[in-house]
This record gives sequence, C-alpha cells and structure tokens, in this order.
Amino acid sequence: MPKKSPTPRRQWLKAALSTGLMAAACGGLALSASTAAAQAAYPAKPIRLVVPFAPGGVTDTSGRLIAEQLSKRLGQQVVVDNKPGASGNIGTQMVATAEPDGYTLLLGFDGTMVINPHVFPKVGFDTAKDFAPIGKIGDAILILVSHPGVPAKTLQQVIALSKSQSGGLSYGTSGTGGTPHIAGELLKQRTGANLTHIPYKGGGQAMTDLLGGTIPLVYTAVAGAIQHVKSGKLHAVAVSSAQRAPSMPDVPTFIEAGVADFDINSWVGLLAPAKTPRAIVDKLNTELNLVLNDPAVRERLVTLGITASPGGPEKFGRDMARDLSRYAAVVKSANIKAD
Repeated sequence: MPKKSPTPRRQWLKAALSTGLMAAACGGLALSASTAAAQAAYPAKPIRLVVPFAPGGVTDTSGRLIAEQLSKRLGQQVVVDNKPGASGNIGTQMVATAEPDGYTLLLGFDGTMVINPHVFPKVGFDTAKDFAPIGKIGDAILILVSHPGVPAKTLQQVIALSKSQSGGLSYGTSGTGGTPHIAGELLKQRTGANLTHIPYKGGGQAMTDLLGGTIPLVYTAVAGAIQHVKSGKLHAVAVSSAQRAPSMPDVPTFIEAGVADFDINSWVGLLAPAKTPRAIVDKLNTELNLVLNDPAVRERLVTLGITASPGGPEKFGRDMARDLSRYAAVVKSANIKAD
C-alpha cells in the first residue's frame, strides 16, 4: 500500500515540537553561558567575611590578615564582619543560612566547627552538610607547659607523677570544650594519666596562675607560652603536632614522647555556605593558597602562632570530618558539656 502523507495537523505538531525543543536547548545554553559568565566575573562586589568572635583575638587577627591579602588579589574588598556569641555558634549559623553566592564567607575555627557540635545541645548548623570547605589557613600548635617547680620534666615523668599522687595533677586551659581541653582529655584516655581539668575564662588567666605556681600544668597554644619558656619561667613538656614546632625545635612532640598518633592542633580556615558554585570555591581556594605561599604572610602568621597550611578544599573537608568524628568520642567519654 502507498505510504500516507502526514496530515497538516501532524506536520504542525512536529514542527512545533521541534521548534520548542530547539528553543529549550538554546535557552538552557544561554542560561549556562550566563551562569558561567557570572562566575567568571566573580567577584563583582565586596565580599563579607564573618568572624564569629570579637575583634582582637588571634582568630580575628588572622582573619583580617587574610581578608586584606585576598582583597588585593580579587580586586574587591573583603570586609571582616565580627559576629561573636555562643562560642562562635551565632556567626557560624549566619553563614550556614546565607545565600550560597560566594559573597558571604566564614572564618572557621576548629572549636566551633568540630567541637561545639558535641558539647552544646544545639548549635544551629551542621558542619558536614551546611558548608563548602574552601581551604585551611593554618594550624596553631598546642603545647603542654609546666611550672619549673614540678618534679617532672618529660611527658612520661609527668604521667607517672600524676598517677603517683592521690589527687593527681591539675591542668589549666582557656575554657571548657576548647581544643586544649579536648587534647588534655585525650591524653588522659590514651595514657591513664590522673589529670584534672581547670577551666579558665581565657588563656591569659590560666597562664598567670601557672607562672604563680597556683596550678602545675597548662595546655595552651605555643604563641601563648613561647616567651615564658624561652625566659625559663616555664618548662615545655611536649607539643601535640605531628612535627616539632618551628619556633621551638628543641621541644619533643607527644608522639616522640611515646603517645602514638597524638596529633592535635587548633586550626582556622575559610568556608562558604553549602551549594556555593564549585567555580567560585576553586577560585577562592586558588587565591587563598597564593596568599598563604607569600613569605611575608607566612611570617606574619607565625607571629600569631599559626603555621600556614595551603591545600585543596577536599583535604580541608577530610580534616574537618576526621576531627568531627574523633572529638565526638573524646567528648562523650569525658562527658564534656558547654558551660
């Protein structure tokens, strides 16, 4: 039988469908091109960097240094916006719920990002789901220091002395739930040391009491203790980084002193809200790493007790996930709760 020719109605439907599909495809390409162009032009306006702490501390100072350097490289001002409160939870939550367009960033701190979720009943954000890691800025090495009158100099001697005394030894930190507190509790769990935590409202008061002989030990950042160690007013027992601190090369690590896999640093890094376009995250990571590889910036960070740690977003994300997991076990075992 001869093949029937399509009816005029079928021809019209076929033409309309073809035209619609072509228009949709062109529209999709146009939208894709528009999005790519917008991301390529990023940033087109100032960027807000939320620092979830009050001005003046080491975290804030490091954030301002990075903001200043990124402003130069990006051609747009990176404005620091301090939003303190609830141990960093308030400012961090603000970024978690911000528009994921690359114009609101977070200066992330280990205490807020990987410890607070375990010690506070509610923090208002999910570290693993609400943020896109951009890159770590650096690590602040922690150190255990003792009063010169303590009759124990090595870490193993300190542990043995703590076990030999019914009341054990007390150690001071800047407060409950901070990284030094977590490190002290982990040391107890790993070695059986008889240590009692004494929380202070800031590291300065803890250091004052240690210098005065009120307490025998303090766990703190290297930057807060180095001048007293070098002057002989305090004794450095060990640092809790994987390698020795560049500023204190004669002080052994906890690993060298016999505590395997004891690598705990406080850290600071740059994050964006989840779903921030990958092109923007990559651009920010590239510029951040260029800043961190600048010798002048690295030296300035060292004066703050921070060792620059350039790297990719994935590495930073893995580090956060590791800390979030291992600190959960320490907090649960020690029953640490926010004040």
